[in-house]
Amino acid sequence: MRLAIMAFVAGAALACVIAPSVAQNRAVAVTIDNFVFEPARLTVKAGTTVTWTNRDDIPHTVASKDRLFKSKAMDTDETYSFTFSTPGEYGYFCSLHPHMTATIVVEAATGSSASQ
Repeated sequence: MRLAIMAFVAGAALACVIAPSVAQNRAVAVTIDNFVFEPARLTVKAGTTVTWTNRDDIPHTVASKDRLFKSKAMDTDETYSFTFSTPGEYGYFCSLHPHMTATIVVEAATGSSASQ
């Protein structure tokens, strides 16, 4: 009986490694530093929350070109989050420094986990 329980636990652990939970990749980070969004192009699954963190010494914003989302001015170490629910390509920029641009690509939620 003990051997059967150990085999079950080992199998369950292996299943978690091979087939990770969808929820594990539902949060993704983007940093703002030296007037750059990093990564500049990010691919995520629908339902993923992206959190931007300003690591620069001056304020920045995150504003989508299609006006879907817009942060307030974020000082150093402040964050802004947005959950992407609809597949598509979303260009965004800093409204204080419009030369700062980046893109989020949102794929359907089925299939493998989010990637960068």
